[in-house]
Amino acid sequence: MIPNSSNSQNIDISVQGKSHLIAKWIIIIVILLGELFLYTWCRVSYTETGFRISREKERQKILKAYTDALSMENDRLLSPERIAYIATTRLNLIIPETSQVIYMDM
Repeated sequence: MIPNSSNSQNIDISVQGKSHLIAKWIIIIVILLGELFLYTWCRVSYTETGFRISREKERQKILKAYTDALSMENDRLLSPERIAYIATTRLNLIIPETSQVIYMDM
């Protein structure tokens, strides 16, 4: 009669089966946690990218307004009326008479 040997084998087999089951569950939990961390990282990156896009759009609006202001200032400074006014008032220049104009052939 050897009932002890089969009983110990059953215990060993059931312990092995339980350890394999625990190992499978640990692997599943690790995979799920990895997916959770990956999903969280993706969402954080997505949100950060959205914030960066918003900041750059605001910066673009500011730069566009600055460019428009500079363009208007450039147009104002280069206007012929302003140049003629400065030439006559500050530089004491006058419009030449027709006899003072010399034409050259090229």
